[in-house]
Amino acid sequence: MRTIHSRKRTAALGAAVTAVLALALTACGGDGGGTKSAGPADNAAKSAASAGASQSGSGSDDSSDTATTGGSAEKVTSSTGTSKSGAAKAGTTTGGNTSDSYAYKHPCKSEDLSVRVYAREGSATQQVIEVNNTGANACGLSYFPRVSLGSESAQDHSGDVTPLVPSGLGGAPAYPVKPKTAAIAVIDLNPSGADGALTWINELNVLADGDHMPNAEQLNFPLGPDVKVLDPKLGLYSGSIADAVSSMKQADSKS
Repeated sequence: MRTIHSRKRTAALGAAVTAVLALALTACGGDGGGTKSAGPADNAAKSAASAGASQSGSGSDDSSDTATTGGSAEKVTSSTGTSKSGAAKAGTTTGGNTSDSYAYKHPCKSEDLSVRVYAREGSATQQVIEVNNTGANACGLSYFPRVSLGSESAQDHSGDVTPLVPSGLGGAPAYPVKPKTAAIAVIDLNPSGADGALTWINELNVLADGDHMPNAEQLNFPLGPDVKVLDPKLGLYSGSIADAVSSMKQADSKS
């Protein structure tokens, strides 16, 4: 009886030890099913966070090479911070340069202009020359357009008539034209209305900027069959038809 009791006690002690060992193994992270412990997961999260911070830091280093305008990033293409769209870096507004000082240094180009010629309302002899800046930037024109009057069928234009223009010009190096605005000049084909006017003239030739544009960029506008030309006068570019008419009346010199 004593031997049997001793064996039972030993078995009981063995079971208790086994239970204790199982608990110890669970606490150490092994549950027998291959599940990872919390420790390595914490370390992985910390590593991921660290990697994310590193990537964010490298992105901020690249920010010196991009300019954000209107919510989109644009790659800078020069050391001065000008983007491909022409917008300056960090905080400047988009769009073209509209200053007069910029226009003085940048003559207008034909591809950035549209030119119209039409009869001035209320006058039988005056024509309006309207030069619109369709570009994104301000640009500069000569003080007045280069104008001649002749026949569209003539082979030789050496006999074309040129108008008088105001004398004593000086001041700014050019007439500035802002984007989406017009420079206006007025020509009076027969200011005095006298008899003896030339009747063979039926075309008005206009070069928007006689100081910088080649003759090949001259435009030709038909005047109609009943036009009479005598001692024409042309005014300077102005911002309105009224000012252009006032300038035309002061024309006293050949261009």
